[in-house]
Order: sequence, then C-alpha cells, then structure tokens
Amino acid sequence: MYNTSFIKKILLALIVVFLYSCDKDFNAIGDGLVGDDHFGLELEEYNVLAFNQEVTPIQSNNMAVNALGIFDNPLFGTTTANFVTQVGLESYAPTIGESPVIESVQLTIPYFVKNKVTDDKGDSTYELDSIYGGQGSNYKLKLSVYASGYQMRNSYFSGGTQLPQFYYTDQNTDFFNNKLGNRLNDEKVSETDQSFKDDQFFFDSKEIVTKTVDADNKETITRTAPQMVLNLNKQFFQDKILNASVSKLSSEDVFQDYFRGLYFMVEKSGSSPSNMALINFSGGKITIKYKAKTASTTDGDATEDKQIIVGLKSGVPSGVASTASFLQDVRNPDYENVIKNGSENEGDERLYLKGGQGSLAVIRLNDFASQLETIRKTNWKVNEANLVFYVDTDKMGTTKEPKRVYLYDLTNNTVLLDYSSDDTAAYGGGLITVDSKKGKYFKIRITSHIRNLIKDSTAKNVDLGLVVALSGGVINSNALKEKNTIISQAPRTSVMSPLGTVLYGGKTSAGDKRLKLEVYYTKPN
Repeated sequence: MYNTSFIKKILLALIVVFLYSCDKDFNAIGDGLVGDDHFGLELEEYNVLAFNQEVTPIQSNNMAVNALGIFDNPLFGTTTANFVTQVGLESYAPTIGESPVIESVQLTIPYFVKNKVTDDKGDSTYELDSIYGGQGSNYKLKLSVYASGYQMRNSYFSGGTQLPQFYYTDQNTDFFNNKLGNRLNDEKVSETDQSFKDDQFFFDSKEIVTKTVDADNKETITRTAPQMVLNLNKQFFQDKILNASVSKLSSEDVFQDYFRGLYFMVEKSGSSPSNMALINFSGGKITIKYKAKTASTTDGDATEDKQIIVGLKSGVPSGVASTASFLQDVRNPDYENVIKNGSENEGDERLYLKGGQGSLAVIRLNDFASQLETIRKTNWKVNEANLVFYVDTDKMGTTKEPKRVYLYDLTNNTVLLDYSSDDTAAYGGGLITVDSKKGKYFKIRITSHIRNLIKDSTAKNVDLGLVVALSGGVINSNALKEKNTIISQAPRTSVMSPLGTVLYGGKTSAGDKRLKLEVYYTKPN
C-alpha cells in the first residue's frame, strides 16, 4: 500500500515537471524571431498610435557615466558634451610638512575597455569601449580643464523641506561663466613648440608603460590600462593645496566650498574630425607629488617625498559629490522639425529616438484597449504579446545605432510588469536583431502587461514610452527642467546615451513594417 502510494506520487511529480518544462519551452519559442510558427495559436493584430516627443533640458547630475567630446551624427546633428565634478581629498586634515615644493600634478581618468590582448612579452593591446565618431589620433579635440567657481549643492530647502538639487543639460553657460582663471592643463608641446599639448587631445588606446629605477639601480615596470593623463598647472596646486590654511583642508564641506571642482570643456581642434567618449570619471584622481620637511627628516636641509590625492567624485569620502553633464545640440533641421511637431492625434510615420537631450516615442494601445470587453467575454487566453519596431535602414544608413531600446510605463515613469516577471524580455526586451550587420528590428515582449489589462478591469491603459538605452539595468528617471502635458521625466539610461535610431511608426503609410501590437491567443472551441 505504501509503495503504491509512493510510486503514484513520483509519477505525478514527473508529469508536473514534464508539463512545466514543455510550457517553459513553448513560451520561449520564437522569442528572438518575427513571424515564427506559434503551433496553431491564433494571431490578432492591433493598430498602435505612436508619435514623437521632444526631450527638453533634463536633469543630468550624478549619473553613473558621463560623456565628453563632440559627436557629429549625420542624421541627428552635432552634440557637444562638457562635464563638471566636485572633488574631495582622499584624506582630510593632511600633514603636509614644512616648506613644501611641488614636483608634479597629474590628472588621470580611466577609459572603458572592451577588449584586451596580451602577448608573450606581457605587452597588451587594448580596444576602447564607448567611443563615438571614430577612434585614434586622427580624431582630435581641444580639451580644457578649469577650476570651477560655481558652488554645487546636493540639496536645498524650500518651505522648510529639504529637496534634492538638480543640474540640467542646458546649464553649460552657468559653469562656463564661473570658471576660474586660465586652463589648468597648460602643458606645452615642447620647448620649441609653445602651443598647448591638449589642443590636440585624443582618446588614446595605448597601454601606459612606466619604468622606474630605485637607489640600487633596479628597474620596475608598471603597466596601466588606457586612461586620460593630463599634467596640470603646478603653481595653482601649490597655492590651492600645499600653501592652504589648515582649516581649508579640514573637512569635506569646508573643502568643497573652498575648491569648488573641475570643469571640463571641449572644442573643435582646428579642422580635425572630433569624437566623443563615455568616461569613468568616478575613477579619476589628481595626484600631487611634492617634497617637504617632516618630523622624520633629521637633516635640516633634507626633504621627504610626499603626495596628496584629490579624487573626482569617488574620492569624496561621503560619496555625495555632485557631477553634471552639459549637452549642447545643433540639430539637423529635419530632425528638429519631426520631434517638435509630433502628431498626437494621428501618429507619426517615423519614430526618432535619440539619447541625451533628444527625443522619445509615445506609444498608445488604444485599438487593443477598445476591445478589452470583447476579449474578456470570449475568454481568450494570451500566450504571447509583442511590439516589433522595425528600423528604417535607409534613413539610418551608416549611422552608428544603439544596441538596445527600453519600453516603460510613461504615465507613471516606472517599469512594466514584464520587466520583472519575464527574464527572456530582460529590461524591456529591446535588444537589436541584426541582419547583414545592420539593425533590423527591436522586439519587445509585453505579455504580462497585456494580460494584466485583460484580467484587471481597473487597470489603466497607460501611455508607453520608448527610448534608446545605454544600459538595461538603469531604470531610474531624470526630471525635465520644464514639464509638459505628456512627459515630466525620461529614463536615465537614455540621458546617458549619445546615440539615436529611426523606427517605423504605426501609420498604414509605413507599409508592412508598420508598428502593430501582435497578440497570440489560445481561443476556446
């Protein structure tokens, strides 16, 4: 009796596992394909209203990565990206020593790297990641770094309430007008050529190899991944840091009022083509090397080698240093006209998505929503629901395209249900599908969202937003400087991306590539 019951339980468990596995496989089939066989399921297609929406000046402070440079996009226009950051001492109230004399001041900021190959001698060849507009010494910029005179805050009080302080993409003039003195990176090309070295700056992918020899004539080789390396004005840091009163270096809040940060500004370098990079500013630092008399030096004239580290962002102990990206756009007239005149009533034939202070698409599932009562009464079961956005490859041409788009609940500025419930549609599902090395379409599964609209009669048919995405894992939103009736925020992942794409909208004039909502049902007999 016991054995029979046990065997029945085992068989039942195996059947359940088998059916569950089949269901998992069934739901995953066709996840990356358009028009695949859904094994007899019945497809219903619904019209979609989609139109363009301009993203006006938007919050750009304290983002995970920041752009620097000039990106000439043949389809959308030219974007110039400047940057500002507060700085902080690695250790406050440092013991500087007597009669300090500065030796060198070097600013280093790591680049993002996507490939590294090391040979049998230990030499490495790197390929930089997140470079837009071309790589190498042919793509130059005039790079200037200034001490900032603009006091950045993390919060402010209004009516007795403490609120976060925002900085926006259009505030470059505020910081440019408050920069202090001359550029700090004033190194000359050579003794005979007194022009500034960083007037011809480029993002160099070479490994940095440093050789040092100690007192015993022993050589040490240090290898560092590619990074920005700028020599800064020694007299400025002699006065600002080494000769500063003790109180100015005593604490973070005092120091940030005293040394208000660094402002990075880029310009065209003559007739040279330029480019843009996303940079790991949070890993940047200023290394001040100097000599000074200390308590450990017994000889009256002897000095000791010392150094002080000033960190960008991550160098601030509390981690609350403010940063901001400033994006100045010169838009192509056609793009400007499209995003400023989106047709909310009729929809647009093409959808222009661009990151930064760019544009997004508003998606409305009104046709599907109008049939919800019929769907509920007929008891149709949703197996899968997708939105497929085809790329206008003719308009895109050779323009660098984003690898991902992100679909979200625009009405509430939050993720859709599918974001957390369906791993196969990770982060909005919008990875690009490539055909012949060119982007063909973005397919986004919204099965959970559609099921919820059917199941819950109180659920609102919210507006959906579609943006280019730098990262699928960044889901926070940034506030617009001035809200409008359609959007008040936009996803941060889009603000961080300099890229754009053109997709077909939902109008019938878009032909067989027009945007539709595809829902696969199981219908009762």
